Amino acid sequence: MNAALWGRVDDYIADRLVNEDGALADALRANADNGLRPIDVSAAQGKFLHLLVRMSGARRILEIGTLGGYSTIWMAKALPADGSIVTLEYEPRHAEVARRNIERAGYADRIEVRVGAAADTLPLLAAERLQPFDFVFIDADKPNNPVYLEWAIKLGRPGTVIVLDNVVRDGEVANAASRDPNVLGSRSAFELIAADPRLSATALQTVGAKGYDGFAVMILD
Repeated sequence: MNAALWGRVDDYIADRLVNEDGALADALRANADNGLRPIDVSAAQGKFLHLLVRMSGARRILEIGTLGGYSTIWMAKALPADGSIVTLEYEPRHAEVARRNIERAGYADRIEVRVGAAADTLPLLAAERLQPFDFVFIDADKPNNPVYLEWAIKLGRPGTVIVLDNVVRDGEVANAASRDPNVLGSRSAFELIAADPRLSATALQTVGAKGYDGFAVMILD
């Protein structure tokens, strides 16, 4: 088993099941043209998020880590007409690319991109006393995963679905001796999830075009 094979299988899945439309393909091209790192979710993972949103019946989504808006658009496609997304992005340049991608895809009326460090913008979001979020997708800087999880819980409600991406880190999450800040962020997130009785959770390892990684998925009880 190797990365080339995983990529071929991802292509096979995407060709038959994913149905990535022009707006999504255009977003990836625009990201590349603007020099954004190719660290978006894969097409199959984007469709997975889309299906989770549909299955959960979510109407209000919080995304922490926008990049160029590829995952944002996938989730927006699953929302009802009155649904909305607030997505948080640290880099102003990334946020501008995302806004253009979102407008091109036709979702500017239901997606708000907020710029700044999420550790700073999340408290501001909480202070607005908005309705709870039904679905939270976390795909930002990994050392702050525990911080983002705490805010996902505060901004959610019983039944909120939370997805935390990139938690396996090429298997290094099981290495207690690792000093990699990204691995430590994943391990701290696992400890937080395990210790919090409000969360029912599991994690799944994945392989594919994005390599060997995985995600944690949980529901707030």
